[in-house]
Amino acid sequence: MPSLANALMETRFELPGQTSFYRGKVRDVYTVGGLLVMVASDRISAFDHVLPRAIPYKGQVLNQIATHFLRATADICPNWMQDSPDPNVTVGHACTPYKVEMVIRGYLAGHAWREYKAGKRTLCGVPMPEGMKENDPFPEPIITPATKAEEGHDEDISREAIIAQGLVPESEYRRLEAYTRALFQRGTEMAAEQGLILVDTKYEFGQRDGEIYLIDEIHTPDSSRYFYAEGYEQRQAQGERQKQLSKEFVREWLMEYGFQGKDGQKMPVMPDDFVERVSDRYIELYERVTGRAFQRADASQIENRIQRNIEHYLSNQ
Repeated sequence: MPSLANALMETRFELPGQTSFYRGKVRDVYTVGGLLVMVASDRISAFDHVLPRAIPYKGQVLNQIATHFLRATADICPNWMQDSPDPNVTVGHACTPYKVEMVIRGYLAGHAWREYKAGKRTLCGVPMPEGMKENDPFPEPIITPATKAEEGHDEDISREAIIAQGLVPESEYRRLEAYTRALFQRGTEMAAEQGLILVDTKYEFGQRDGEIYLIDEIHTPDSSRYFYAEGYEQRQAQGERQKQLSKEFVREWLMEYGFQGKDGQKMPVMPDDFVERVSDRYIELYERVTGRAFQRADASQIENRIQRNIEHYLSNQ
């Protein structure tokens, strides 16, 4: 059973040579020279809000899944990662991020289904066929980009609007689309090997020295949705809910308690037993997605461990 007291809510390091610090929804990001030191905390977000309780081992799961897939896709697209000196940490190149997230969907699920159910038949300017049911596959994956919000909700945006607003030059946007499709295909193949279906995901890209890099995390439960392949078709045929590995069940729990991130809604606090279930689900996802047994890092003094490993790595650069 995870120790709820040892979950990492945040870090406040002052690293040698540190020039800036940024706290995202889940990651604490330190800039040291031309390097980014990205610490995956155990914070969990849903509906673009950080929840009040941290999830033990979630940061380790996210970081190690991301490093697994960054290494496995480096032949498709250059990525920012150089090394992972701690189970919760990735160090890599500082890139200038594009102001859009590349969301790609193979199935009608989550946000796309909520829009479809509301009667919409286009998403980000991309048509969605009539007659689809929740969790049906699209004829081919669709790219539905979102603008990256500093605060609050990311917003859907069309390819045409991205180019018209100058968020990304057209020639570069075409490359982002090509990378997105190739990465999703690789992720789909790797998921299938583990008996999973990669339903949808998002990628973030940046520039460094005039070259496009894949940045941030990929194919983690925070950025992706997975279904179990076994029984998928039977469940669809019978109109049953799909068995999935993602944090959608956290969103569903919040919605049960009347929270969808909207103004005036009070965020519920997860009880201990639900926090433990969430932790177990993240660990299960790690093992299913990677095909490896999860090795719990010593979390008894997690902040000290992380800082020690970062400083040791930096001192050898």
